[in-house]
Amino acid sequence: MATNSGVPGAAAQRGIGVVAPFDLALDREMWRWVPDDVSLYITRTPYVAEPVSIELAEAVSDETAVSQGTRDVVTAEPLVVAYACTSGSFVHGVAGERRLVAAMRRAGAPQAVTTSGALLQALAAIEVRRLAVATPYVANVTARLRDFLVEAGVATASSAYLGLAADIWKVPYETTAELIRDADSPDAEAVFVSCTNLPTYDLIAPLERELGKPVLTANQVTLWAALRLAAAAAVGPGQHLVERTVGMARDT
Repeated sequence: MATNSGVPGAAAQRGIGVVAPFDLALDREMWRWVPDDVSLYITRTPYVAEPVSIELAEAVSDETAVSQGTRDVVTAEPLVVAYACTSGSFVHGVAGERRLVAAMRRAGAPQAVTTSGALLQALAAIEVRRLAVATPYVANVTARLRDFLVEAGVATASSAYLGLAADIWKVPYETTAELIRDADSPDAEAVFVSCTNLPTYDLIAPLERELGKPVLTANQVTLWAALRLAAAAAVGPGQHLVERTVGMARDT
């Protein structure tokens, strides 16, 4: 009589829910930070007919929309839900970021984090207080990020931006690498590259070697923080944030 002895079963999975803006085109990049025993459950906020702008950031961070996305994704029982949008989580300052976390918790997320909140956690973990900022945004959206950082006690040593209002996910690595170099300054202890729709994974380690300092990016800090809450570690060979914090106790 045949038995099931020796037949492999599916590996046990831990889940992370992700609520992202409607135009996210980098699902595959997010997965690159995720170990094999963790699954991402990604949903999106409703479409908004706006260019990349303060108005769009406000629309995609509408608490009703983020709460609905959270309720949708928690049906798969993730251990944590991440709101994966930088501008949407900094546009209303530190208080606005906290309101988004609270809204996700009320909608059923067992634990919750936003991209901008994850950035602050990452900066604290690697003890950075002076930051260079690189964004694909227009000037006034970039200014909102600097305002958020100042409110959170992080100085902006220098910054650079691309001035894009659309198609951020199409920006080639060469352009982003030059943006990071332009944003950096001797006073900056690290560089942060904003926007979860800007490809960055393969740039991080080589630019860190070139600049001699950590390079943090939006998707990197989001997945790093969410994975920590799920008692897992991000996958990022040669990336300072990932390797520097291995085994470090997560924030409570």
